Amino acid sequence: MAALAAGDGEIGGVLAFYSTHHLPPAELPQGYSEFHRALAPGGHLLLVTRVGEEEHQRRTYGYGDGDPAPFDSYRLPAERITELLERAGFAITVQTLQAPEEGAKRPVAGFLARKPAVDNVP
Repeated sequence: MAALAAGDGEIGGVLAFYSTHHLPPAELPQGYSEFHRALAPGGHLLLVTRVGEEEHQRRTYGYGDGDPAPFDSYRLPAERITELLERAGFAITVQTLQAPEEGAKRPVAGFLARKPAVDNVP
């Protein structure tokens, strides 16, 4: 996420589905800026992530049969994610906050953001 294999303004959309919460919070600005850099003017970012109150969790098991697969997960407040996206240059079009599903502990936030189109100045 910090170094996409795409040129500046080369892609029309980015789908970040339950992925950015694995980046440490200090690395999120770089990740969001990289999404912005690679998007064409007018391109969209759809970001869905679990949110929380500055939480860090380290897991040691994977999904399915429980094979070892350690990973970290960081949860920030939805307002902080909005702020970081806007600082990266995105305009938030829609933001949703879904209460935790049965058996889950954390809410899920969704963000539809757009890279503004450049002005056509003669």
